[in-house]
Amino acid sequence: MVIRRAKVQDCHLLSNLAYKSKAYWGYTEDFLQQCKDDLTVTKEYIEENPVYVMESDNKIVAFYSFTIHKKKLDTLFIDPDYIGKGLGRMIWDHLLTKAKELGISEFTLDSDPNAEGFYLKMGAKTIGFTTSTVFPDRHLPLMKVSVFN
Repeated sequence: MVIRRAKVQDCHLLSNLAYKSKAYWGYTEDFLQQCKDDLTVTKEYIEENPVYVMESDNKIVAFYSFTIHKKKLDTLFIDPDYIGKGLGRMIWDHLLTKAKELGISEFTLDSDPNAEGFYLKMGAKTIGFTTSTVFPDRHLPLMKVSVFN
């Protein structure tokens, strides 16, 4: 596995991976279509934020990104074909190291309810709920991560 900074030309692959990863949880096609804008990774987003991809045999199999000024993990998506194979822990360890390098001592994330268990296992704490940007009646676990030296 290789982890590298995303390139602007990765934007479509990352958007597709985010969509495929979200679909893994059994959401309806209508639900996924409504989430499409939030799951789209633009060239501008890659230029303006730290976005890192994990590759296996030159294929992007996972990625994550931070918004530094908000101290927030924006995305963490793993190709469903690779879920349960230890990639989550590997990319999590990388993002904690990267957070330290970026001077982030703690960060928050809005978790998909289906992913909350993973984040808890990785050491995140649920500190409340946040309103979905797509569905105002839907509340997502708001989680906090402390980055240790």
